[in-house]
Amino acid sequence: MTASNFPGPEELHARIQEFLKRGFAGGSGGSFGVFPSDTSEEEKSEATEAEDQPVDKYAFPYTPRDIKAYLDRFVIRQDEAKRVLAVAVCDHYNHVRRIEKRQREDYLDGKHTGVASGFGAAPAVAAAAAAGKQGDSAAASASPSAEDTYVKQNIILLGPTGVGKTYLVRCLANLIGVPMVKADATKFTETGYVGGDVEDLVRDLVQQADGDVALAQNGIIYIDEADKLASAANSSGRDVSGRGVQTNLLKLMEETEVPLRSQHDIQSQLAAAFEFQRRGGKKVKETINTRHILFIVSGAFDKLPDIIRRRLAKFEMGFHAGLSARPELEAILQQAATKDFIEYGLEPEFIGRLPVRVACAPLDVDDLYHVMRTSEGSLVRQYEAAFRAYDIEAIFTDDGLRALAEQAAAEQTGARGLMTVCEKAMRHFKFELPGSGIRQLIINRDLVENPARELQRILSDTNYEEHVAMAEMAREFARRFQSRHGFTLKLQPDAIDALVRGAESGNRPVLEHCAGVFKDWEFGLRLIQKNSGQTEFTITRDVVENSDRRLSEWVVESYGRNGNGAAPPAEPAPSAA
Repeated sequence: MTASNFPGPEELHARIQEFLKRGFAGGSGGSFGVFPSDTSEEEKSEATEAEDQPVDKYAFPYTPRDIKAYLDRFVIRQDEAKRVLAVAVCDHYNHVRRIEKRQREDYLDGKHTGVASGFGAAPAVAAAAAAGKQGDSAAASASPSAEDTYVKQNIILLGPTGVGKTYLVRCLANLIGVPMVKADATKFTETGYVGGDVEDLVRDLVQQADGDVALAQNGIIYIDEADKLASAANSSGRDVSGRGVQTNLLKLMEETEVPLRSQHDIQSQLAAAFEFQRRGGKKVKETINTRHILFIVSGAFDKLPDIIRRRLAKFEMGFHAGLSARPELEAILQQAATKDFIEYGLEPEFIGRLPVRVACAPLDVDDLYHVMRTSEGSLVRQYEAAFRAYDIEAIFTDDGLRALAEQAAAEQTGARGLMTVCEKAMRHFKFELPGSGIRQLIINRDLVENPARELQRILSDTNYEEHVAMAEMAREFARRFQSRHGFTLKLQPDAIDALVRGAESGNRPVLEHCAGVFKDWEFGLRLIQKNSGQTEFTITRDVVENSDRRLSEWVVESYGRNGNGAAPPAEPAPSAA
C-alpha cells in the first residue's frame, strides 16, 4: 500500500471497529480513543482548561521552625546544625519558588512566548528568548535583578562518623518532597579517567525523579566523605580523584547544563540514537540545569580540629594569652575558617562555593540512649518488627537501652555502633526463639551484658511463660488504677520487671504486690493534679523501688511551681535532643 492510497483516520478507525466486531462476537467493539472523533468538544474544552490551570507544583509552605521541629522527631541533638540547615534550605527553596512564580506570570502574560515555565527555565535563557520577539522592552526586563544574582547556599556538614549527618539530609529531602542522590566522593575521578563522573550525580537525580526533569532540577545532591577529596600537600603527578574532582564539581555547584545521556554510556547513546530516529532525524536538546540543585557535602575532616587549634593558638599568643581549656570538638569545628579548609587540602574555589558551614557534635551515652528511646527512626522499632514476624513481642527495658548505649559509645562510631551492639546481643535470640513457643522477650541489662547466659535461662526456664503472664497482671493493675482513680501510670518495661521480681521474692500475687507498692498514691497524685493539672505519670524501676520517696518529691515540686509549670514529666525528658 502506497502513501497515496493509505486510508485516512476515519476510514482506518472504521476498519478497526469492524475487525473488533468480527473477532469478538457480541462485543460492542469499543474505541481506542485516539482519533479526533472520539473526543467531544466539551471534553476537549475541559482538558484545555485543566492544562491552563496553574498548579503550584513546588509550593514551599515551611518555616525554619517547622523544619527543625520535623528534624527533632528523627535526629537527636545537633540543635545548631538543625537551625542552620533549616534556615539555608528555606532561603534556597523560597528563592526557587519566587523565580518559578515570576516565570509563570511572565509566561502567562506573553512575555516569554515559547519558553517553558517552571523552575527549570533559567531567567537569563527565558529573557533571551523573549528578547527576540519583544524588542527593547523585553531586553530591558532581562537586566539582572537581585533574584537573578542570588548566591546559592550550598552546605558543608562537619563532624565525626555516626552523628546523623546523612540522616539529617535524608529527612530534609523527605519533608520537602524533592529527589535526593547520595554518593561517596571517593568513587569519582576527573572526567576522562577510570571511575565515576560527577555529572552522573545529576543524571541519577533525574532517575530518582522518575524522569521528571523539572522536579530533578530542584533536588538535593549529597556528597559524603568530601574530606577524601583533599589534595595532598606537595603531591607530584596529576591528582585525578582529589583536585580534579573538585574542579569538575565547581560548574555543577554554580550553574551548568548537564546532558541527560552520558557520552561514555553505550546504552544511553543507543537510546539517544533510537530517539533521534523516532523523531524523524530532529535533534532535541536534552539537558538538565543545575542552577537550583542544592549541593550538600559532608565529611569527618578528622585533621581539621588540629589545624583550627593551631590557628587559634597563634591568635591567642598574639594577645599574650593561652587557651584556657581544650574546647569541645563541636565548638572547635564551628570556628572553622576558609583558610583552614584550604590548608586541609580543599581548593579555594571549591570551599568558596560552600558558604554554609555546619558542625555536628559527637554523641555520648545519653545521646545514644535517646536515639533509641525517643527517635522515630529508632533501631528499637526495627527489632520489634523483626521479632513480631515470629509472633514474639520484644520489650526493651530502660536499663537495657542504657546498656546498649554504653556499649555503642565504646565502639566510637556514633549511632552506627548501635546496630553493631544490638545485633551482637540479639542475633542468637532471633535464631533460637522462633518456633520455641515463647511469645515475649524482655531485653534488659542482664540480657545485653550476658546474652548467651540469658538465652540459656529462657530456653530452660519452664516458668518463663508464667513470668510473661505476671507482667501482664502488672499492666492490668495500671489499667484498674486508671479506671478507679483517673490517673495513668505509664509502666516502663524495667518497672514491670521490678514489679514481677518483687512479687516473686515476696511470694505473693502481682496485683497484691502492686497494690502495696502504690498504696495511697491516689491521694498524692490528686495534690499534684490540683497544682499542675497533670494526670499521667511515667513509672520506672527507680520509682517502683523508691515509691514513697519519689511520690513525696513530686508533690513538693508541684507545690513549688504553684501550678505555673508541669509536674513530673509524663515522658522521660531527653537531656540532649
